[in-house]
Amino acid sequence: MRTDKSRRRATASARISALLLAAALASPVAAEVQFDTSRPPPETVALAIPKGQIDSAIGKLDDFAAALMKRSGVPGMAVVVVHDGKTVYLKGFGVRKAGAPETVDGDTVFQLASLSKAVGASVVAHEVGKGAVAWDTPVRTLLPWFALKDPWVSEHVTVADLYTHRSGLPDHAGDELEDLGFDRRQILERLKLLPLAPFRISYAYTNFGLTAAAEGVAAAAGKDWASLSDDVLYKPLGMSATSSRFSDYIARANRAVPHVREGDAFVAKYQREPDAQSPAGGVSSSARDMGRWLAFVLGEGTFDGQEIAPAAALLPAVTGQIVSSPSATPAARPGLYGHGFGVSVAPSGRVVISHSGAFMLGAGTTFAMLPSEKLGIAVLTNAQPVGAAEALAMQFMDFVEFGAITRDWFAAYGALMAPFYKPLGVLAGQPAPAQPEPARTLDAYAGTYANPYFGPATIRVEDGRLVLTVGPKPVRAPLGHWSGDTFTFAPSGESAPPGSLSEVTFAVKGKSATAMTVEFFNEAGLGTFTRQAPAPKDAPSKATRHK
Repeated sequence: MRTDKSRRRATASARISALLLAAALASPVAAEVQFDTSRPPPETVALAIPKGQIDSAIGKLDDFAAALMKRSGVPGMAVVVVHDGKTVYLKGFGVRKAGAPETVDGDTVFQLASLSKAVGASVVAHEVGKGAVAWDTPVRTLLPWFALKDPWVSEHVTVADLYTHRSGLPDHAGDELEDLGFDRRQILERLKLLPLAPFRISYAYTNFGLTAAAEGVAAAAGKDWASLSDDVLYKPLGMSATSSRFSDYIARANRAVPHVREGDAFVAKYQREPDAQSPAGGVSSSARDMGRWLAFVLGEGTFDGQEIAPAAALLPAVTGQIVSSPSATPAARPGLYGHGFGVSVAPSGRVVISHSGAFMLGAGTTFAMLPSEKLGIAVLTNAQPVGAAEALAMQFMDFVEFGAITRDWFAAYGALMAPFYKPLGVLAGQPAPAQPEPARTLDAYAGTYANPYFGPATIRVEDGRLVLTVGPKPVRAPLGHWSGDTFTFAPSGESAPPGSLSEVTFAVKGKSATAMTVEFFNEAGLGTFTRQAPAPKDAPSKATRHK
């Protein structure tokens, strides 16, 4: 079993989103109290924004962005600011791919990662507005095959429950299946096997719970999710560079390439393909298009005088529905979550609507909005999350509200993100035993193993060592012997930081293994595979195959 669940799903979008909400802990600089009594009491703030201060903050963005790119090493960044329904700043910095000459501009397309949740919630709001569904529609009425572990919850969990991460599903439920190559339907059908926390009072961020809700909305519309998003949001807003299909992103000539950090530099090494969780993490867009979307949200569902979604349908999404980050002290403000949007209160007293997105394989994005000022910023980068996007957004918001930067935001976010890079596994970083207990004959472990959640797995003997194969992709992992009936492998991909090491422990009865437990798959207690048959006849037991 893993000992640190908070690091388990290194997609990290949920926790990185919570980091932006943590901006509410900043201390404002001293300012004269000026109450705006024209606003109702719940909207009144004590700290006025002097005339010209927003323009001054916009004027500092070039310097802010350049400094953060130099400090972080992020290869490329695009920034957009919207105020009073208009794009007032749009600029690209750096390059689309490290070592290549093509530069980033306002039309460069980035993978948004978990900003997709808020964008997708806007699609749902459109469908709610036209009466096709309601936020409180039970998903089971839209997807009759969908189920969770508790039958009562299965019947009652709604679109809102899943978009607000209060279904009871475990944190990042299903992400490990995506890493193994399972498709969207296969993953959603397996969610019923996962244990549930108390319904509607537990917050745990999930990509595939939200995706199930979006699938239900698309089914009600009689379309696939990507087509529905095109028809009701992207085309009406003129977001011509935006798509919920990976194939569209990868076909763009002006496309930002993902990067991961190796040593002191970022390198283009992996390409994340997120179609399985498209409503939660699969949108790609440009800064220009994101400016149109920010204007739509800040316009309460209206863009350029055209209603895209009724304000009443969008309101539940952009207002707090559950506590996502409980207050750490009596004096601390909590973080809240709506339907795909994070909601917090800044030190000034203004509501901030925000979200961050992250692919550990190479994307770091964020947006933040001050609805009271009809002001929003989005920052897109082509590097795994290091806090550069969030730091830029918070520096800008600080200067807008206080006329000064209240803290070193890059250092603050860097410290909060550091745990996401810590290797997983109880043996990670541990020296191998100097005198390990010997393993049994390798054929004793070889065979086909069954698991209702992860599907079948095989253990073969190849070139004198065991090899684990699992998943539709499939994932193939050579096992190293640790001691006795315990072996290890190095997991890789979105959910495993470099240096991670997973135990594979075999249960043996008599001379043969009867089961194996894979630590990397066992967070929810579902990582035990039961042996079904001896090794396949075509699996050699001696060194006759190449590793």
